[in-house]
This record gives sequence, structure tokens and C-alpha cells, in this order.
Amino acid sequence: MAAAEAAVGSSSSLKTDTVPVPESAGTAAATAATSSATAAAAAVAAAVRTGSEARVSKPALATKLLSLSGVFAVHKPKGPTSAELLNRLKEKLLAEAGMPSPEWTKRKKQTLKIGHGGTLDSAARGVLDFLACMTSSTDWSNRSPQIMLDMCSFQLYIHIPGNYDQLVGIGKGTKMLTNMLSGSKRYIAIGELGKATDTLDSTGKVTEEKPYDKITQEDIEGILQKFTGNIMQVPPLYSALKKDGQRLSTLMKRGEAVEAKPARPVTVYSLSLQKFQPPFFTLDVECGGGFYIRSLVSDIGKELSSCANVLELTRTKQGPFTLEEHALPEDKWTIDDIAQSLEHCSSLLPGELALKKSKPEESNEQMLSCEYISLNETKGEDDVIKTF
Repeated sequence: MAAAEAAVGSSSSLKTDTVPVPESAGTAAATAATSSATAAAAAVAAAVRTGSEARVSKPALATKLLSLSGVFAVHKPKGPTSAELLNRLKEKLLAEAGMPSPEWTKRKKQTLKIGHGGTLDSAARGVLDFLACMTSSTDWSNRSPQIMLDMCSFQLYIHIPGNYDQLVGIGKGTKMLTNMLSGSKRYIAIGELGKATDTLDSTGKVTEEKPYDKITQEDIEGILQKFTGNIMQVPPLYSALKKDGQRLSTLMKRGEAVEAKPARPVTVYSLSLQKFQPPFFTLDVECGGGFYIRSLVSDIGKELSSCANVLELTRTKQGPFTLEEHALPEDKWTIDDIAQSLEHCSSLLPGELALKKSKPEESNEQMLSCEYISLNETKGEDDVIKTF
């Protein structure tokens, strides 16, 4: 960076502080000045190519960032929540484009909006779909495109002041993401026999212990059919489902009494045992929306006259996106990589999600309102679209 700044300073002085060269100095001085200018220009060019000269590349990157729109997938690691990961992604993109970091408490005033769907628990890893709700104005530095989510009416508004280059068809895009969340997902889950927890996974407190030494691989394989197809499932107490407007998980953290929600219909398309090494067993599950892997593992433990909890959970597929082929790791969270991913992922989506350009003669001041579709309480915590 120091070399780049020195090169820029040298280049500026050559342009503004030209010193006349006496004729007596002759060709040698002129040649030296030319060589110096050439070297400075080469240094600046090299700095730009390496991305270290921010003043040249940032406006172009900001314009490109604000022109991105569509659905793409990232690889969520174990640890952060889905919301924390989304905020981390936004901060990285804004920093790369030289734009100010957002104030998370002022969502309506943020220029960059990205929504995530299919929430993963903090202890889980795998495919997490993002809906990029971004748009560009003619001059990004003078106009501030606003994309606002009204959490009361669940309406999403995109407002572009003045003239604009592109208007994103985000309405159909949001509906399409909802349909994807209602569709199939695939998981690899590692369960642990003999222990039950209050959260139904390894992050919770152990509430019960039972023997498991007599359980065989054949025993597990023999009961899986009971959990395949259209079945009824009781969701976990520790979940995003709500009571009197508050999450059950929040009430549990406060130590308040929480009653189980009634069983609701869910679908399991395929379920198989991949490995059994007592007390651990590995399942490959493909299921529909609103399904809880934690409840499945717990129910399997009970069916075997024991108990069980989820030790590790990885989502390998969500909608058309797979972990291996489409999910971007964090070192690929750049504007260029996401642009390429959006282009690649768009080919996997139905035509309703295709981007459309508005005609210039329609209006200089455009407002797009579209329904923000959230799945109701009959769906699981994995099936909520959240926009930040």
C-alpha cells in the first residue's frame, strides 16, 4: 500500500509541479523525467491491478455491487447464527466497495439489502440461501437507492430516487425463495444414543440418560420406515415457533414453562442409515419444509427404547443448490465471485426469477411493492425468510 501511495504522489507531482528543464541540460534530463513518469505510471497501474489503489477501483466496485440481484448460496460454518453470517457477508462486501458499514439498528436506511432463507441453527453447518435485493442508480455516490422492509405489514419496498439503470423484479424473486424453502432439503445428521437434552442437540443440558448397548444397526434400519413419507411430527420446545408473540426458545432461556406445540404434518422423501458406531449413528435425510431433524433424531431414540440428540448437522442441499457445487466459502465472498455465482445459480431457477429491466419511459421515480411471504407457525424455524 505504501508503494502504491508513493506512486500516486509521484504521479501527481509530475502533473502539477512541472519544472522547466534548461536547454543546457539537454536530452539526459528530459530522458530522466520521462523515465520517472513512466515508472510512476507503471506503479499506479500495478497497484490498480492488485487492488491496492482504492481510489480508482472503489466507485466501479460499488456500482457493480449495487447492480447485483438474485439468489445465491453460501457455506455456513458451525458457530455463527444465520443472521450473524449475513451481517458478516454484508460488511465484507461494503468494505470491498468502499461503502460505509451499515448500522444494524437502522435497517430501513441501509443501501444494501440481502435476505436469507432456511435458517440454520448456530451449531449446524451447510447450504444457506441468500436473496440479494440490490439495485443501482445512475450515480451511486449522489443517489441512495433504498430497499425497505416493513416488518409490521410484511411488505418489501424498493425505492430508487431519480433516474435509474435497472429495477430488480424482487417480488417474484421473494416468492420464489419462499417456494424453495417449502421444497426439499437434504441433511447429514449424526445422532448420539443414550442422551437426551433440553434443546434436542449437543448444545443443550442433558435431561435424561438411558442404556443403548443392546441397540443394533438392524434395529435402527428396521424403524426408519416409520419416519418416512407423510408423517406427523411434534416440533422441539426449543425453536423459533412462538407463544404470545415470543419465541419458545426465548421463553425457555428465561426459565419460563413452555408447552409443546401439537404435532403437524411433515414430509420425509428419503431416510437412510449411513453409519452406525455406537453410540453414534449417521442419517441421510431428504425432507420438505417445516421438518425438524432434531425431533427426528429424538423420536428415533425413543422408538428404540432409549434416547438421542443431534451431535452434528450439515445441510447438503437446499432447493436446487448443493453444498459441494454451489455454496460459496467465506474466502469467496467477493463482489466478483458472488456475481459469477448469481449468474450460475440463475440457470437453476425457474423463469419467474429472471431479472427484468424497466423501460426508461415508464417513470423517473419508481416504487415497487411486493408481498413479503413468510411461512406461518405451522412451519419450522428453518423456513423463515429474513431480510436485514
